[in-house]
Amino acid sequence: MTDRELTASELVAAYATGELSPVEATQNALSAIEERDGEINAYCLVDADRALEQAKAAEIRWRDGNPIGWLDGVPASIKDMFLTQGWPTLRGSTSIPKDQPWDVDSPVMARMREAGLVVLGKTTTPEIAWKGVTDSALTGITRNPVDPSKTAGGSSGGSAAAVAAGMGGLSVGTDGGGSVRIPASFCGIVGMKPTHGRIPLYPASPFGPLSHAGPMARSVDDTALLLDVIATPDPRDPAGLAPPTGTYREAVRRDVRGLIAAFSPTLGYVDVDPEVAAIVAASVKALSDAGLQIEETDPGFEDPKSAFDVLWSTGAAKMLDSFGPGTHERVDPGLRKVWDFGKQFSASDYLGATAERAALGILMGEFHTRYDVLITPTTPIPAFEAGHEVPPGSGLGGWPEWTPFTYPFNMTQQPAISVPAGRTAAGLPVGLQIVGPRHSDDLVLAVAKLLEEVQPWSRH
Repeated sequence: MTDRELTASELVAAYATGELSPVEATQNALSAIEERDGEINAYCLVDADRALEQAKAAEIRWRDGNPIGWLDGVPASIKDMFLTQGWPTLRGSTSIPKDQPWDVDSPVMARMREAGLVVLGKTTTPEIAWKGVTDSALTGITRNPVDPSKTAGGSSGGSAAAVAAGMGGLSVGTDGGGSVRIPASFCGIVGMKPTHGRIPLYPASPFGPLSHAGPMARSVDDTALLLDVIATPDPRDPAGLAPPTGTYREAVRRDVRGLIAAFSPTLGYVDVDPEVAAIVAASVKALSDAGLQIEETDPGFEDPKSAFDVLWSTGAAKMLDSFGPGTHERVDPGLRKVWDFGKQFSASDYLGATAERAALGILMGEFHTRYDVLITPTTPIPAFEAGHEVPPGSGLGGWPEWTPFTYPFNMTQQPAISVPAGRTAAGLPVGLQIVGPRHSDDLVLAVAKLLEEVQPWSRH
């Protein structure tokens, strides 16, 4: 295993023994960016000088026996949807002026700095993170490190590709309809959407109750460690939750054998690629053999896509309305359609979709009185050709049509995690999704950890 393949936990263990230093780890990550990012296009901004300054400060702290956190000195990245002091936050858009003051850190970025993470730069996103793949007129196409002819997924595709390619072992993305979990599945890493409000956001997202931030990593332990860092409350988020009562790094090792999990291969209405279905079913059997009680059943709801479309498109329209003259002509043509679609809805339409979202949340709350977690595929298909919003030749009209397992749980605001389940015959990663009741982020991580133990990712 090379230094670039080490998890964050393994890096920190090497720092503690002196086997490796934060400067060496940062140099390795920067070398990986230089070697691979020309093809993959995961980063829209890299600040090597600033990263090495942070790494040198971390090296001194480790040398003196005074690290400031469990991830001190670990190379990481952040999606270009988060405000970052000193760096522009262009959100994949040509309509946001680069030459303006950038003097505020988002809560996520502030917490990463305070914990000593070495932030290498910012990762790519489609314009305002609007779709399930990552390309934009501003930054081009982001590709999958496993097979660069394929998409990395999105909208946090740059973050997933960076982690998967060894260009920094941790990243933070956003997830309004699957945008952390989709690329995690496509790229073969871990991506988690915690309970809504668990990770504070500022500024407020126009996608409102759908919007989450989430950690992305190579292991479940690393995901828990990063969540410990970024789940600290911030007064700028009025929807933020109280601090966790314990640490996720400890909760991830909770014994979940004997708990009852529902396995829904299709949610009752999804067409799933047979190879994806078989890989996920094999992982579910591994969990069952490890002691998780599995019952195959569906939650019992119909596809909520129509309500999701109202919530998503009106949020996009509200944001784009604020961008100023000429924006309509400049934006991604697909986003322009979403903008126009969203503008046709009334306040009554929005409230109707909100009521449907609430009803779905109530249904899932009742479902989880019987089942501790729900397991599904993360996506019904593996990664497809890069540069397309939908699989070429599929006849699908938009990205939500090929990711029906993810957006329902943005609507319900539940924690959900994608973990690697295996690879197709062509070598493309397949993800398994674990969903828990609201506020059960620790439980979701613990079930994911069980799968990691019984079916290690390295076998993939």
